[in-house]
Order: sequence, then structure tokens, then C-alpha cells
Amino acid sequence: MNQPPEHQPREPRQRKRGLENDGGLAVRAAAARALVPVITGKGSLTGLDDHQVVARDRALFKALCYGACRTLPRLEALAAKLLVKPFKVRDADVQALLLLGIHQLLYLRIPAHAAVGETAGAARLLGKEWATRVLNGCLRRLQREAAELQAEVDQDPAVALLHPKWLLKVLQQAWPDEWRAICDANNTPGPMTLRINRRHGDREAYLDRLAAAGIQARLCLHAPDGVTLETPCDVQLLPGFANGDVSVQDEAAQLTSVLLGPTLAPRPGARVLDACCAPGGKTGHLLELFDIEVHAVDSDAERLARVEDALGRLGLAARLAHGDATARDWWDGAPYDAILLDAPCSGSGVIRRHPDIKRLRRPSDIPVLATLQTRLLDNLWPLLRPGGTLLYATCSVLPEENSEQIAAFLSRTPEAEITTPGDVAWGRQAGPGRQLLPEIDSHDGFFYARLKKRLG
Repeated sequence: MNQPPEHQPREPRQRKRGLENDGGLAVRAAAARALVPVITGKGSLTGLDDHQVVARDRALFKALCYGACRTLPRLEALAAKLLVKPFKVRDADVQALLLLGIHQLLYLRIPAHAAVGETAGAARLLGKEWATRVLNGCLRRLQREAAELQAEVDQDPAVALLHPKWLLKVLQQAWPDEWRAICDANNTPGPMTLRINRRHGDREAYLDRLAAAGIQARLCLHAPDGVTLETPCDVQLLPGFANGDVSVQDEAAQLTSVLLGPTLAPRPGARVLDACCAPGGKTGHLLELFDIEVHAVDSDAERLARVEDALGRLGLAARLAHGDATARDWWDGAPYDAILLDAPCSGSGVIRRHPDIKRLRRPSDIPVLATLQTRLLDNLWPLLRPGGTLLYATCSVLPEENSEQIAAFLSRTPEAEITTPGDVAWGRQAGPGRQLLPEIDSHDGFFYARLKKRLG
């Protein structure tokens, strides 16, 4: 689940132009439209198209959309204080503009006059000129009373910590000593981390190429092919990106190949199943490192096409199948030497990259996802040859999806033996698996459990 990083740029200099060509207004109106599905609970930022704004405004567009989602609990609490009465349901786009204006004033390095004037003026592009006066009044009041209003709404921990109450409770129960650090990491944009294609060179040499291009970076501590940029940039600026020399992938996700290495490195031609494979980062990494045959399956045809595109850029190939991994109609009947189950999950370990999760995820989703994970494990395990390895992975920090899920699987599967390493420098032991929690300027939250099928 790798999300291109958003930026926090300065607002472009004012230009003299007609209303229809006013980039400052247009980018805010576009961001408001993109935010409406999130605040109404009807959609997410997944697949956000920044080409709806001109090139010079795309970084600002992403900063507005992702930043507003990241700070939404406080923005909405402040909006409720600023409004005499709430907007009607049909005016969710105006509500979105107000939230975006609040975010600019409190979080972005944008001159206050631009944050207020351009946000209020964008209502005209939404066909709601009446709202300009309301927005202007609310935002000017926030300028005057920001400290007092924030202190008032921050008395609610859910507002102060920018997380819904149910998620705070779950994190407190699961991680009583770390939950505040998890919240802090979730509220901080994740770094841009690269995976160097070892078929094309090593990461030390790639650091030199980055430096020559004026891009500062450092080696990842735990992923042997990982490099983290000091400042995110457009992928097209990365040396050799178009030729497959490098990919964007978080350090935690890169550890998949480290954990499968002992199974795959000595077995040229090994058959590997990558279940729930989209968007293909782990698929590509395995093929970069090992001489193996990969069968990659995903139930989402559109996301599966992204896997094909990613492999094409890398000059690699896998046998792709559009199918449901809780069934077997896609299976050719031959057992696998290794199975990677990157299971659908809450995404609670990657909230910093997908901040709309905080609004869209519901507590009732967790048991539903846990049931799906159980079905996937039970369906795929028989496809593994005796002596083979299944690696279970999630981008979650919730025990119900992770340690508890695998403990339950082991209790009903006597031929399963846990082989998750305990002598590694990353993460912490979590029952039969290993848990990484999200860390500022470092890796996302991830869980791994490695299982071996006993012989005989």
C-alpha cells in the first residue's frame, strides 16, 4: 500500500487572470470536490487524480487533500465552533472548503490572506457564490481566535490526537506503552523510501546517482535494498526510474523478501504464490532477487493491471490471474514451494500514507476482515507443499488481525510450525509473529508471521 507522498509547498504567487483560469481558486475547488466523498463516508482518496489541476498546482492539491484528511477531527471540531449553523447535506462541498481553509491557516505555509481569500473565492467555482461571505467570516474569526478555539476543541482526546475514539481505545488496549507514539507517527507524513533493483546495481552506487542528481538520501537500517529520501520528489526525477532501476516501496514491506530468502535462495525455479498481490511491489521485489516462478493472484482486475504495469517497467514477468484467493478456480493443481499472503486488513499501520482510513474505517470492519483472513489462510495452506513456507503479512497494528489470527491458525493446524525469526533488529515479538509499529522518518506499521509445513 505505497502512496506517493504529498508535499507542503508555498502558495504560487498571485497572478492576474480571469476567474475561470484562477489557479488559486481552481486548486481549492478541486480539493473540495475530492474531499467530499471522504467527509460524507462515500469514498476515499485512493486513485486521487492530480491531473485535474494544472501542473504547478499538483503538489498543493495533494497537500490540501491528504493534509485535510490527516487533521480532519480537529478541522471538523473547529468548523462546528465557527459556524452559526451547519451547512446542509447538499452543501458538503462548501463544508469541504471550510475544512481546507482551516487546514491552510493552521498547518500550511500559505499567507493568511491567500488561505482566506482564495478559499472563500473558490465557492464561486462550485456555483455557490453565496458561501463566499460565510467562508470569509469563519476563516477571519479563526485568524483572530485560533489559540482559544484550538485549546477548547483539544480538550477532546480524539480531536487533540486526530484519531477517532474507537481507534484510540483499540490502540491503547493493544499497545498501552506505545499508543501515543503510534498516533504521532500516524499524524506525520511518511518518508519516501525506494527499493533498489539489485539486478541493475547496488544501493550504494544508487546513492551516488541520487547525489549527482541533487537528491539527498540515506540507507535504510533494516531493508538491504532500501534507501530513504531526505525530501520526497516526483518519481520521474529519480535516476533510472523509467528503466526499472528503482521502485517506491516502504522499508517494512521490503522485509518480505528478507523473510522468504531462506526458502527461495537455494531453490532456483521454485514455485511461489503471491496471493492478494496488488499493487505488485512485493511481486517485483521477489522476482528481482530470486530465480523463481511467481503466480500472482488478485481479486481486483483494475489493481491487477497495475501489477502488470509495474512488472513491465522492471522488465520482469509473472503468471497473473484474476481470482479470489478464498477459492481455487485459478489454481493449476501443482503445490507451491512458498506462499506470500499479504492479507487484506484494516490498514492501521499505514494511516500516515492513507489518512482517510481514520474517517472511513469502522470498528465493525475489524472482525469482518479477521474472518476473511481466516478464510484465506485455511484455503491457501493446502496449496503449500510439505516443507514449504507460508509468509503471512499485514499492514496492520491490531492483534486481532495479526498475532491472534496466527495463534488461532496454529491451534487448528497441527502441521504448521512457526519459523518467524526472533533474532532480528527490527520490530518486536508479537505472539507467533513480529510486529513493526509505524515510526516517524522510518518504516510503516507491519506484521509478519512465517510458517513452515511439517514433512510427513
